[in-house]
Amino acid sequence: MPKTIISTPLAPGGLASYSQAVKAGGMVYVSGMGPIDANTGAVVGSTIQEQTAQCLRNVEATLGAAGSSLSNVVWAIWSLRNPDEFDGFNEEWGRWFTVDAPARHGAMLPLPERLADLKISIGVIALAP
Repeated sequence: MPKTIISTPLAPGGLASYSQAVKAGGMVYVSGMGPIDANTGAVVGSTIQEQTAQCLRNVEATLGAAGSSLSNVVWAIWSLRNPDEFDGFNEEWGRWFTVDAPARHGAMLPLPERLADLKISIGVIALAP
């Protein structure tokens, strides 16, 4: 089965040599998205809620470029810089996934030090209708 590289100017590009997303086998695999403004490259928001929302806007834009949407997300992975911000992350997450929330996995992982204001990164796997 062929794979299709997904790219959109509506979400930030990779900081390294990777694709925003790959569509293959009826699925869309979205790379970890930070709370970055696609136009300016700046971190958006100072709270975990604001940054979670921006991450999900970037994921949503990338899924849209692949012909999918947040409602098709089956699995998500997230990384938090500070474990004390889990409740705030979870609060914002619940605003975006109110019904049939995807499975998810998370960890407190190191995030790029050069983006010291970055609090979170979110990647997903979604159905590609």
